[in-house]
Amino acid sequence: MKVLIVDDEDMIRNVLKEYVEFEGGEAYEAADGMQAVTMCRGGDFDIILMDVMMPRLDGFSAVKEIKKIKNIPVIMLSARGEEYDKLFGFEIGADDYVTKPFSPKEVMARVHAVLKRYGDDSSGDTVTFEGLTVDMAGRNVYVDGEKVELTPKEYEILFYFVKNRGIALTREKLLMDVWGFDFYGDDRTVDTHIKMLRSSLKQYRKFIVTLRGLGYKFEA
Repeated sequence: MKVLIVDDEDMIRNVLKEYVEFEGGEAYEAADGMQAVTMCRGGDFDIILMDVMMPRLDGFSAVKEIKKIKNIPVIMLSARGEEYDKLFGFEIGADDYVTKPFSPKEVMARVHAVLKRYGDDSSGDTVTFEGLTVDMAGRNVYVDGEKVELTPKEYEILFYFVKNRGIALTREKLLMDVWGFDFYGDDRTVDTHIKMLRSSLKQYRKFIVTLRGLGYKFEA
């Protein structure tokens, strides 16, 4: 795996590089967002670890530029853990968001989880629930015939809901199956993504039912 590590702190880049190489990967480094965009234009990477607060070009702006030219999965790294920052990161296409200080082992676990999801082929039929159409094979979602653009994580959550419709799903179950591993009890990550998905589905948000004290269920 080829990992681009983007951070203006040498120490963080060095630590993450050691862990990437220890697991047999190739680590590449960029000290700011502008350098990261340039490197992505000239080469291919399997995943990017992107810091948010950097000189010249911040991480959010860099992700926007990179997503215009290549669909590379991105994990944001930031000392800012506010919900607004996480929501904005997911809206521009980030696949995950890790708050500093973090465990390098946790970051690598998230890297493998994201890469596993990107490597899995989405398969399934096209299903319709009233005016909501979900094309799992083509990764397309339509609301009353109009295509809606979802973030990669929103697609995964919706497809998981559809495949498990009628089944009560705990937040822990969603974290394990959709994110790929235990998020150390940070089930607010699930709630944040569900909030985004419901907004995208408009009136058909009604199909995602909240089970108080437990999790969610897709009822259609």
